[in-house]
Amino acid sequence: MKKVLLTATLCMVVALSFAQKKAVKDAKSEMNSNNFTEARELIKPALTDPETANDAETWKVAGDIENKAFDAQRTNQMLQKEFKEDVMYDALLNSYAPYIKADELGQIPDEKGKVKNKFRKDIATTLRVNHPFFINGGVYYNDKQDYSKASIFFEKYWELPSLQVFADDKDKINTNDSTFQTIKYYAVITAIQAKEDQRAIQLLSRILSEPFTPNSTYKESDVYELLASEYENTKDSVNFVKTLELAAAKFPENKYFVPNLINQYIKAGKSEQAIAYLDKAIANNPEGACDMYSVKASLFAEKKDFATADATYQAALSKDAACERALEGLAVSYIVQAQNLKEEAGNVSTAKERAELDDKAKDLYNKAFPLLEKYKSSLEGRKADEQEIKSMLVKLQNVYYNLNMEKEYEAVSAELEKYKY
Repeated sequence: MKKVLLTATLCMVVALSFAQKKAVKDAKSEMNSNNFTEARELIKPALTDPETANDAETWKVAGDIENKAFDAQRTNQMLQKEFKEDVMYDALLNSYAPYIKADELGQIPDEKGKVKNKFRKDIATTLRVNHPFFINGGVYYNDKQDYSKASIFFEKYWELPSLQVFADDKDKINTNDSTFQTIKYYAVITAIQAKEDQRAIQLLSRILSEPFTPNSTYKESDVYELLASEYENTKDSVNFVKTLELAAAKFPENKYFVPNLINQYIKAGKSEQAIAYLDKAIANNPEGACDMYSVKASLFAEKKDFATADATYQAALSKDAACERALEGLAVSYIVQAQNLKEEAGNVSTAKERAELDDKAKDLYNKAFPLLEKYKSSLEGRKADEQEIKSMLVKLQNVYYNLNMEKEYEAVSAELEKYKY
């Protein structure tokens, strides 16, 4: 009885195996008759059945079905007949993975250890012909604002020349032209537009891992800038800083990397690293370093190294006498030092010491008010926002008060009244 059951089971397995192999042949027949819907249905079970799923021909037929469906729509397009653009490009995309799978299976050695991939040449020819149409598919879906799908098409165009199917190909697809470089960038940009941050990071990292070819669409620094931005968007502060460090070393004159890196160091309390990069930024652009000098000075002021802070602010003003950050920063430094002296004066025991400290404080206030007045003129000249004006007037009011400049004090107090309502 067991033998009979076993024989029946074996017959069933043979029958099922035969059925799937027949399905592959039938799918090919329906494809040749342009019955693509039926062909797809017939090939589908064969792609998962153990008897046919590991057969290169199964996947080759699956790819051929999609490729022929693509060709049919494209032919209608060229003949100006009715065609469906989405159907055309979807078929093109759907042909890609089956062809790769067919080639991979074709490369598996036989029982004698020999590789007899009878499909590779045909697959390579088809993919080479189809290669430029992946751009068209990407443009089509980009215009439809389906950025995720557009990015996939652009990525396939980028990926296709590096496939193993072309490993033995003497006529390599040219990847050094401007178009190829542009499409790589489009793959990234559309992934970003689709808000697929992790995918965008992977694509950007891949661009950086490949040799850079100069082109008219993007600079190498643009890729680092986008990658840093993506890490910032995903709140990956570690990789954000790493990318900024790499890029700042590679592109020291870039106005994105160094300032952002300095800000990150300042946020992390790493003032020494921040100052080191500020010095580099100033060296690269000494004439336009108003902000960099001022930030550096503020770091010294935070450490209460007022002598160095004041010298650095003055260096900024020597390069740019209208540098607002330096005008304000140096004035504030003088005010803080003057206030410290007045506090100290309140704690000394003799009138002489108190008078000496008060005189020093007065000298500092006298240094501060012309800086603030110049700062005031600059703010008013560019019609600065209310908050900036208000903050400046409060500082001026403080200085005028401490210098007993009653007329000026009353005038600035009247101006401040305007901002109370």
